[in-house]
Amino acid sequence: LLFALLLVSIYGGGLFNIILFLGVFGWVGTCRLARAQFLSLREREFVTAARAIGTPERQIMLRHVLTNAAGPILLGFTMSIPGAIFGEAALSFLGLGINDPIPSWGKMIADSAQYILVYWHLAFFPTLVLALTILGFNFVGDGLRDAIDPYTDR
Repeated sequence: LLFALLLVSIYGGGLFNIILFLGVFGWVGTCRLARAQFLSLREREFVTAARAIGTPERQIMLRHVLTNAAGPILLGFTMSIPGAIFGEAALSFLGLGINDPIPSWGKMIADSAQYILVYWHLAFFPTLVLALTILGFNFVGDGLRDAIDPYTDR
């Protein structure tokens, strides 16, 4: 978010710039998670057993390692979506995000801040919808992880 804030302050806001800057820096966490999963899974006993019986490396990678790493990687992707939504809302709240006439929850919250004592609902409802959207993506990611993870008891 800090690099996106720096780039937006240099190059300006707008829908394309926000998507580009958040996308450029948003994949790093998921990539690190995927790498850690693959490095961890390649040392497990089932991979050693598959190598011992002569299974080709490509089949080990696709059938054993990738299927076991899919749950955490999918969770990482679904957790990066709320991060991008919150990043856009934060940049728009600061006035560096999406320009008019495109609506943004962060811009709605920022515009209603001066009226918060009298018209509290102008800031409350965009904040509530933003929080519910982020919470919804977190629940979807958690449900997908539970459905895909081979170690959970069903």
